[in-house]
Amino acid sequence: MKIKSILVSQPAPNESSPYLEIARKEKIRIDFKPFIHVEGVDAKELRTQKIDLSQYTGIIFTSKNAIDHYFRLAEEMRFAVPDSMRYICQSEAIANYLQKHIVYRKRKIAFGERSFADLLPLFKKFPSEKYLLPASDILSPDIQKVLESSGIDWTKATMYKTVSSDLGETNIADYDMLVFFSRQGIKSLGENFKDFKQDQTKIAVFGATTEQAAKDAGLRVDVMAPSKETPSMTMAIEKYIRNLEK
Repeated sequence: MKIKSILVSQPAPNESSPYLEIARKEKIRIDFKPFIHVEGVDAKELRTQKIDLSQYTGIIFTSKNAIDHYFRLAEEMRFAVPDSMRYICQSEAIANYLQKHIVYRKRKIAFGERSFADLLPLFKKFPSEKYLLPASDILSPDIQKVLESSGIDWTKATMYKTVSSDLGETNIADYDMLVFFSRQGIKSLGENFKDFKQDQTKIAVFGATTEQAAKDAGLRVDVMAPSKETPSMTMAIEKYIRNLEK
């Protein structure tokens, strides 16, 4: 079966996206539709978690979402974040994003290379802080594992949740391939299209947890990334399309 149309379960990318290059080269239609979105919790819900922002001397940030929702809730709860707060950020890009909320050069900020495990040396360097981890309702097992092995005093605060988007106006049958990047995206497919039957529709997934979620939902995975040969989803899709043409 020739692939003529693809639905990517993410927001539309910028003009230099490799997806647009594939669409042009292979003469196929690629649409983008976020299957999930983030909703912030309110101060009342945070209090039910027994979180008192004033009790923490350090914050661990893993995403820009976490930064935005932490400072939103601090404002909502009339908590003035002290200048003495220590910030540990997963990457330099996330650390730089702090400038949206604080005067960067006057604060105690450190960051890792890329993965969460890269933060372990920083936890050893600053072990005495009482850390808060602003996070979504779904915490990566890898993050939990690193924190449990770090020896630091830390608490998770659910400050935002990943929920399924309303895809009522989308006709899923219009697409030959669906592309997913998270288990929540797979969950959204099931919630929005209860009568969905895969049949000839190809499913592409990124990451082992997404692959497992697809299989648990009874779906057949046709395209898997990353791999040594195809480290990106676009490379995996392009390879699959070319193999079909052969």
